[in-house]
Amino acid sequence: MKTDYQSVDEYISTFPENIQVLLHKVRTVIIDKAPEAVESISYGMPAYKTNAKPLVYFAAFKKHIGFYATPNGHSKFANELSKYKQGKGSVQFPFDKPIPFDLIGQIIEFKVKENKSKAK
Repeated sequence: MKTDYQSVDEYISTFPENIQVLLHKVRTVIIDKAPEAVESISYGMPAYKTNAKPLVYFAAFKKHIGFYATPNGHSKFANELSKYKQGKGSVQFPFDKPIPFDLIGQIIEFKVKENKSKAK
């Protein structure tokens, strides 16, 4: 698997069109909720920072989108995320079910506030 992407656009372009649509939507939610976020590629996936602190990462896999809002983004929304498969610091949104874009937005809003408070 390639990991040396130069941009989020390049990363997204490597997936089938139906998956690209979902990845663009995740990216749009992030940008809408955190317009000041710095976008990059880290660990071979799209990554976002605010106040020089990690905000969220996401990645596409064979059957799901992995979403990473560690550490507190997951614990704060544990109840809402409980119906999804999770790993240490990750949650999997399967392609065969609706992606919870509203929940992703709520997590991002929480993380933006958290990063801002840590920066003070």
